[in-house]
Amino acid sequence: MDHFDVVEQRLVSYHFTFDPDRPDRREARVGRTPHRCIWPAELDLMAQLAGFERESRHADWSGGEFTAESRSHVPVYRLP
Repeated sequence: MDHFDVVEQRLVSYHFTFDPDRPDRREARVGRTPHRCIWPAELDLMAQLAGFERESRHADWSGGEFTAESRSHVPVYRLP
């Protein structure tokens, strides 16, 4: 289960696990992982401020073309 705050660009992902050695107990452990979502241009600026240059950007780990419809991005940065 996830909670996404668009204004704050924050996502909290909740993970529920059950003990497989105790199927008679209906208790779950709950873990949460916070994330911050950023736009590609925002990441480019952070990289630039850190002294990196963008070499390429892909839509996925397979090297697919990055377009406005891409649901993810995989940028590659290098130090000049």
